[in-house]
Order: sequence, then C-alpha cells, then structure tokens
Amino acid sequence: MVRRQATESLKAKVLLWADVGYTDMEEIGNAMPTAELGRALCRVQGIHMTQSRIRVLMDLYFHTLLFCWQRGFNREQTSVLLSIVKAIHENNMETFLINIDDIFTYCNEVLLCHSARRPPFGVDLFSSEQVTQISQYFVKTYFRHYTLYKYVFTDQVRLELSLSYFGTPCDLHTEDCVSSGTE
Repeated sequence: MVRRQATESLKAKVLLWADVGYTDMEEIGNAMPTAELGRALCRVQGIHMTQSRIRVLMDLYFHTLLFCWQRGFNREQTSVLLSIVKAIHENNMETFLINIDDIFTYCNEVLLCHSARRPPFGVDLFSSEQVTQISQYFVKTYFRHYTLYKYVFTDQVRLELSLSYFGTPCDLHTEDCVSSGTE
C-alpha cells in the first residue's frame, strides 16, 4: 500500500457501484445467516488479511449494513454507504499519523457528493435527513472507535537501538582504567 503524505488532501468522488455492484447487493440480500453474510461481505469488499483484522473490519461492514437495512435504504444507497465506509477506512489507514480531522472532512465531502445533484461531481442519492443520520452514525461508530481502528490496522514499527562508542581513551568498566587512575 502506498502511504499518503500528511499534507496531501483527500479527494471526494462519486462511489455509486464502485466497490459493491448490483449483483453483489443481490448476493448480500440473499445471504441472511450471519456466516453467509460475512463470507459475502468479505468477497465483495476484497478482504484478505489476518484473522483479528478481518473480525474488526467485518464488524464495521456488518453494522453498516444493518444501519442501511434499519433505515430502509435501497440497493444503490447501501452500495454507496459500504463504499464510503471502505474509502474512509482505507484513507485513514494510509498514514501512521493521527489524521481524524482530515478523515472527518473527507467523510463530509463524500457525503456531500452523494446528496447534491452536480454532474459529474455529485449525485442526488441521499436526502438531507439521511445525510444527517449517516453523519451521526459515523460519529457514533467509526469516529468514536477511531483509535481502535488506527491501532489494529496500522502496522506497528519497532525500533531497536544499540549504541557503541569507539575511540574512547579507555573503558570505564575495565581494570586498566581504574588501576591507572583515569576515569
């Protein structure tokens, strides 16, 4: 994965059918048992990672899907919201820095792209009430657990440092320095 520089801004774009296609939405709609739904979401979103990361990411997508179903979103809206969640999460994980302000701004811009008809930059897919509900959902879920996602999905970097000094007159721990009186 290519890491984005902290100063680069995120560009919002229309995500209609970007990650989850129409047939994928049919598969998700038909996969009602939780295990089948999990497998369908993994396949559709292209999730291939360690077991602990899969669980966290599947929880994120599963609850987003439940949110869509509870609000009565159609297939297009559900597809877009799953793609928005994926885009927000991937952009968040592109840098090691704490970039919650940038990600929140990006989230609002992406939602704006899908709530105002401005071809080719925006489609009128969500109403203003739905955008408010989605924003509140993101604040209560993704942004509340931001540090958890950052911890789980950001590769840990460990620095092992060893210092050696060469060219010193004598080593203070040897008997030669102590006996000669130089310390």
